[in-house]
Amino acid sequence: MEQRVEVAPDVDGVRLITCTGDFDHDTLAPLRAAGAEAASDPTVRWIALDLTGLTLADSSMLSQLLFMLRTGRLVLVNRVPPALDWMFDVTGVRELFPVVGAADLRRAL
Repeated sequence: MEQRVEVAPDVDGVRLITCTGDFDHDTLAPLRAAGAEAASDPTVRWIALDLTGLTLADSSMLSQLLFMLRTGRLVLVNRVPPALDWMFDVTGVRELFPVVGAADLRRAL
């Protein structure tokens, strides 16, 4: 499946990045760029990452998520998709990633 990274306009210091499709070492560049841009922007208080449409992820995707988590501003939106679910369990990182519902996103942050 083709992958896509969409960055919504910031609202109240929250930058929403939505990822759909397959993400592996060869297709991770757009997410890396969006994550780096958000992390370097001092007006972004929270990086909200919606991975609901993720269909494939490898260890390089997990590495990118951990990099974004180190900013102290990352939150996952809606749920952890099946493509990452098992990897979160195997590596024991599930509890590191805060998850909020899309409807509660702005209120929760």
